[in-house]
Amino acid sequence: MAANKSILILPGDGIGPEVMGQVRRVIDWFDNRREVTFNVTEDLVGGAAYDAHGTPLSDNTLAAAMAADAVLFGSVGGPKYDDAPRNLRPEMGLLRLRKELDLFANLRPALTFDALLDASSLKPEVIKGLDLMIVRESTSGVYFGEPRGIETLPDGHRRGVDTQVYTDTEISRVAEVAFDLARVRRGKVTSAEKANVMETGVLWRDVVTKLHAAKHTDIKLEHMYADNCAMQLVRAPTQFDVILADNLFGDILSDCAAMLTGSLGMLPSATLGAPDESGRRRALYEPVHGSAPDIAGKGLANPLACLLSFAMLLRYSFDLHEDAALIEEAVRNVLKSGVRTTDIMGPGAARVSTNVMGDAILRELDKQAA
Repeated sequence: MAANKSILILPGDGIGPEVMGQVRRVIDWFDNRREVTFNVTEDLVGGAAYDAHGTPLSDNTLAAAMAADAVLFGSVGGPKYDDAPRNLRPEMGLLRLRKELDLFANLRPALTFDALLDASSLKPEVIKGLDLMIVRESTSGVYFGEPRGIETLPDGHRRGVDTQVYTDTEISRVAEVAFDLARVRRGKVTSAEKANVMETGVLWRDVVTKLHAAKHTDIKLEHMYADNCAMQLVRAPTQFDVILADNLFGDILSDCAAMLTGSLGMLPSATLGAPDESGRRRALYEPVHGSAPDIAGKGLANPLACLLSFAMLLRYSFDLHEDAALIEEAVRNVLKSGVRTTDIMGPGAARVSTNVMGDAILRELDKQAA
């Protein structure tokens, strides 16, 4: 039995607790059936934390996240909190986690399952075989830059200001992650920016180019303007292996790539920090989808993105590649069998609830472990 590995679970709001409930079932399965066990704790984040503590992330929860080997996150937000002060909105809990844990590299895979090719708005022949990874810088850029705010001008008009700012260190460390991932994938990095109109884009391209020449010449590097990259994702997405982008462009491109697959309910993500002296990285894993308050509590949520996020956790935080592959294969087989939640329904498929989808995944895991 492998030593206990500590996981902090933060289900959050909306459908977060429902999809996380299915992950807890899979964690229990691993405790009982595999040679690994997990020390799991759970806490509040987002709107749930705001309701309980008056803040979307308490200092105690942050301390628990700092101490954990990995954090598994559900979702935050909902219309209930639309009038909350901006610094206390549920989303600020996630941003604070990323900032305080220095989780600077957001990994968002986009891959198609053959059983779901018809769920995409693109033609099946365009997306068949899609398997790309977007590496998004997540602790700097326009979401964190200063000055920012809305001001009233002397003539009575209002002006909004956001600042896009990057240092060469912030760029190089996330680029390192992209090159390292490409090395164990298909050996290609596409760096997306707007060097034609933005000073940060000029710096980004220069830093990535020099880092490639100094340390990563075995990887193919191409530069692409971010708007062209968005167009190419829709035109010919299988040309990409690893896409590297800043916080803003990475946010946009990853959501675009997500919809190529047919449903946000299918896509996981990881956000990694720098390795310490022992090689340990702080890391947070979460499904790409939001809190979906309109379907919360109805048993309609798709838990597969959260389960695949747990698979990423096993792979990137604990080096449990075989165990991660068990989950991924279980998902693939369940989809092949025609079991579907509402968001991925298709002709001839069987519509099931969140819990029944969890049942199907556990049955597949039992088959693989037999």
